[in-house]
Amino acid sequence: MEEIRDLRERIRKLDRFLSDPPIVSDTVRGTRKDGTIGPIKITGVPVPEYQRKEKIRERYREMLEEKEAELLELTCKAEEYIESIPKAEIRIMFRLYYIDGLTWEQVARQMNRAFPKKRISYTADSCRMRAKRFFEKF
Repeated sequence: MEEIRDLRERIRKLDRFLSDPPIVSDTVRGTRKDGTIGPIKITGVPVPEYQRKEKIRERYREMLEEKEAELLELTCKAEEYIESIPKAEIRIMFRLYYIDGLTWEQVARQMNRAFPKKRISYTADSCRMRAKRFFEKF
């Protein structure tokens, strides 16, 4: 997920550059339109740099599509595995942590909302330990 966020940010930066490229200027000595010889100011967009960044953006977009497809496949596999867990409580915890990307602290808060009548409330450590014990068993 982080890699996808990073690629999206890189594409956004390149889009900003390509939508408003820097204008460069230089002064050269040559013949003006009126026939006199002297300094002439030339301004424009640096074409090689612009084209290079366009190619990089396209490569990033291709990489992003591949990574998103890969993430979708992995997410489906993780969902299938989580569905095979017999205890609903553990399934909910795993979905929150591994699929939704919440921290253990956020998972504990969500679990306390989902199970408000539980005698002992959930904490980040208790959720983490339950996950650890589950994986030690299997």
